[in-house]
Amino acid sequence: MSAAAYLGKLNAEQRRAVEFDGGGALSGGPLLVIAGAGSGKTNTLAHRVAHLIATGADPRRILLMTFSRRAASEMCGRVQRICAEALGAKSGALTDALAWAGTFHGIGARLLREYAPLIGLDPDFTIHDREDSADLLNLVRHDLGFSKTEKRFPTKATCLAIYSRAVNSELPLDEVLGKHFPWCAGWSDQLRAMFAAYVEAKQAQNILDYDDLLLYWAQMAAEPALAAEMSARFDHVLVDEYQDTNRLQASILTGLKPDGRGLTVVGDDAQSIYSFRAADVRNILDFPGQFAPPAEIVTLDRNYRSTQPILAAANGVIGLAKERFAKNLWTERASAQLPALVVVRDETDQANYIVEKVLEAREAGEKLKSQAVLFRAAHHSGPLEVELTRRNVPFVKFGGLKFLDSAHVKDLLALLRFAQNPRDRISGFRLLQILPGVGPSIARRALEEISAHSDPVAALAALPAPVKAGDFWPRFVAAVQDLHGAEAVWPAALGRARAWYEPHLERLHEDAATRQIDLLQLEQIAATYPTRERFLTELTLDPPDATSAEAGVPLRDEDYLILSTIHSAKGQEWKSVFLLNVVDGCIPSDLATGSSAEIEEERRLLYVGMTRAKDRLHLLIPQRFFTHGQHSRGDRHVYAARSRFIPEALTHGFEKVSWPPPAAEAAGLGPAHRTRIDLGARMRGMWR
Repeated sequence: MSAAAYLGKLNAEQRRAVEFDGGGALSGGPLLVIAGAGSGKTNTLAHRVAHLIATGADPRRILLMTFSRRAASEMCGRVQRICAEALGAKSGALTDALAWAGTFHGIGARLLREYAPLIGLDPDFTIHDREDSADLLNLVRHDLGFSKTEKRFPTKATCLAIYSRAVNSELPLDEVLGKHFPWCAGWSDQLRAMFAAYVEAKQAQNILDYDDLLLYWAQMAAEPALAAEMSARFDHVLVDEYQDTNRLQASILTGLKPDGRGLTVVGDDAQSIYSFRAADVRNILDFPGQFAPPAEIVTLDRNYRSTQPILAAANGVIGLAKERFAKNLWTERASAQLPALVVVRDETDQANYIVEKVLEAREAGEKLKSQAVLFRAAHHSGPLEVELTRRNVPFVKFGGLKFLDSAHVKDLLALLRFAQNPRDRISGFRLLQILPGVGPSIARRALEEISAHSDPVAALAALPAPVKAGDFWPRFVAAVQDLHGAEAVWPAALGRARAWYEPHLERLHEDAATRQIDLLQLEQIAATYPTRERFLTELTLDPPDATSAEAGVPLRDEDYLILSTIHSAKGQEWKSVFLLNVVDGCIPSDLATGSSAEIEEERRLLYVGMTRAKDRLHLLIPQRFFTHGQHSRGDRHVYAARSRFIPEALTHGFEKVSWPPPAAEAAGLGPAHRTRIDLGARMRGMWR
């Protein structure tokens, strides 16, 4: 097949991005693809990777980084299909060799294990998730006496957030405290001491946390010899969702490709909404000027998702941004239906309006799954969830528990981590306390004793059994020895770990049968990984949803409405979208208006929500909110104004709707006065 044939479905700008060679040679100059919402970003990036392979690039020397394993897997699948079109039978061997595709953290973990001997790491390090990291930080906090201060010291979660922000933003601690955690600024010296002790504790226990995977990699990329060696491994480095990278990730890229040769980044500054994770929109805004000559910029502004009226409204909102790459999304999808600005009295009417419209669309043949309700914060959907439940409308709310957040899965993973790295005190501490008769003091003493030995597993076996642990202790020791040994073949080892844990599952949890489903699913997931090490690493970095977290949710083959935060909805699309609470105080959040940068991110958040809609968009504007948990029968409330991001000058692009309409109220469909009575005249008449 000719190149023109497999590239024939791309539009002119997509094709320009795919074929860009930056001056030729093995890998050309830097390329920035500004991909607007719904512009075919994923398809374009997949075609670029496939085109590189089809024109002779070695797939083993291509590094492709996305923000989830799922996205990386989908991308590789598309590359495989495109290569099959272009190359035919020989495409399989080439696309199978595309081994360096994954998340920043996943790729970082692989490189750190490979380079471990050169950077002072033990290759068998374990990776802590956020909760385990917070627990270890809390132990350090307690050991330093900060949990007993006169004034309340920041909690473990706050301490970890401060540490993570400082690491990922590459900013001094005092600047991070002043900008993001001003209420903790008085604890600067204590926090610095605690973070130093935390780093020492991780190193002593052969542990890396989530942030270390980037920090160690960035430090390697800052060493000229190591950076040159890593850079020489990859002719092409491609990064998706570049607007969501933090400064540490940007440092990694510039360390790998300081001249930008072979570097392609794809993203949309208008969809940068993750500053709470230390993402920095400046990375994409400043990218072209980091290189000499500057990076080539290709803009994808043709939208394949939404109707033109929806795009016109969204363009108007983002067009008022203070700084952005100029683009106006356009489409050939004409429509006479404008997006709706729906004014309702309160959150109760907001819920009633949405349910009525959702069911009306369903009666017209539109599936519930093709409709979504989006909101700025998870608690905004409370009144709607009540109304949906009352009227038996099934729904799924995104942003629930992950596997690693559920106790039973954390227990089983703790056994696998401890067997791999017996110096991991957090995993060991959790694991030992599963046993009856073993409390925090016994667990702490046991871990201190075995950590002092060169062979911790042998030291564990030599410990005297706690009196109240009974037969559970020798079974535990045998399980650790079994899983630590070379004969622990994967994935059968997880089945043996589950067999050890099942008696404890039944002993600790009343709903053991439900939780057992998660463990069986975990075993199925494990079978897709070649080694225990890869399984633990990638499951920690990108955990799937837990089945038991969806108790009460419709079965998979049933229809249900989607509820989601705007952050969780990024990258998704639905035929109909309802945006809750498009008022000042909610969008923008009253907690995110302290600086111009925060307000601009809130504007981008509204833009992201609006551009999820394909055919119909409803922006809900409640006029009043009842305070302190009251409902409409109470009297304490505040009045709300339409979001500042939709000034009067933009309202011509919307249909203005008041709900319920007067006719509906007159018919008794709303809480309006059914019969008009002049009670004032009656009251005056009482005294005449």
